[in-house]
Amino acid sequence: MSSGIAGRPSAIMLSQGKVSGLQIQDEEPKDALIVLGCPEVPVQQALALYLADRLNDDGWNLTIAGNPAVLHLLKVSDPKKVYIRELVELERCIEEVSAEQRIPDLVFSFVHSDAGVSYTQTIRFLFQGRMVVLVFGRNAEELTTDLEIPCDLVMDPAVHNPNKIRRRLDQLMGWVT
Repeated sequence: MSSGIAGRPSAIMLSQGKVSGLQIQDEEPKDALIVLGCPEVPVQQALALYLADRLNDDGWNLTIAGNPAVLHLLKVSDPKKVYIRELVELERCIEEVSAEQRIPDLVFSFVHSDAGVSYTQTIRFLFQGRMVVLVFGRNAEELTTDLEIPCDLVMDPAVHNPNKIRRRLDQLMGWVT
């Protein structure tokens, strides 16, 4: 596969097991960004809250970006803000990353549609650091072929059961005990 972005690595890096865990206890907290798509596929909500919990436990400053529908679902699902911290609309987030007002250290992007491929590629173009892309839903395999960006990729056609993706994410992030 080739990259559509000049000067960037040309291959998609598939997850191949454990990657170093996040050890930032002795360092200043770093910023993580979770980017969510339209909430029409049920696994997204569960995985987003799970990921937020893990990142919070590891000491990351967490922001979740998405469209208004997905942000409303998160607010209703976590009214005491146990898992979610800062929420921002996706368009504003992309503008802030573009203007370097928001510079995350780590990005997770959720993809289950062509729109997800588009915003993920946009953020990849703007963001130089580590990016983990979770592709899910009935068209996951097809969408994966459209992602021609350097990233850590977790793909599964899951719609209702998030466990397979969660296990792969745990392996990728070194969260397996």
